[in-house]
Amino acid sequence: MIWINVIMYALSLLFSQGLHFTLNPLNALAPSSKALIFLGASGTVPLAYSHDWYSIFTANWLHGSLLHILFNMMALYSLAPLTAKEFGLYRMLSIYILSGAGGFFLSCLGGVPLTIGASAGLCGLIGALFYFGWSRGGIWGKMVFDQTKSWILSLVIIGLILPNINNWGHGGGFAAGFILALLIGYEERRTSGKIDILVCSGLTVFTCVLLFRSVFQGLELMLK
Repeated sequence: MIWINVIMYALSLLFSQGLHFTLNPLNALAPSSKALIFLGASGTVPLAYSHDWYSIFTANWLHGSLLHILFNMMALYSLAPLTAKEFGLYRMLSIYILSGAGGFFLSCLGGVPLTIGASAGLCGLIGALFYFGWSRGGIWGKMVFDQTKSWILSLVIIGLILPNINNWGHGGGFAAGFILALLIGYEERRTSGKIDILVCSGLTVFTCVLLFRSVFQGLELMLK
């Protein structure tokens, strides 16, 4: 998951055809908006340009600066293994993909012009873990629940302080993750089975096809 994000970020820089360096760490090594739109950014602007709702799946794998991807990948490195431990690898990946799509779908409905980043999917993992801790109870459940509450508080503070934070995406991703966890359960209640593998495999192939298509669109941009 981290490697796909890193590769897509590197491609977005390559397709930007000239980088603008800045001392502002929030915008350092930022891909161009045009390259991000061609690679699958979501929001009202890309939808007006291409009318392609599939962007709600691809935007989850794109980032707007070096600091943006570093923070998100550090969070993914912490959240994904814990979610996989409690929900299984296949359900974790399904939650990440579908929560990201849910967050970006809500972002479009909320009128966000241009949006990208793994944070929608990450908030889905937080939502799933929040449900797990609340549902399971006990010492371990309470520990996970308390940890997710601190993550939620951090997200709220960041959303209020930093500019251009997609709170629609964060809220939609969290809600989607919570609902998915409620519907599909976690390992202690239901061990992962063939249906989880099939769903995860289908979503993964579908997402990869969309990303490959986005890369070809980026190549088209470079050749113009």
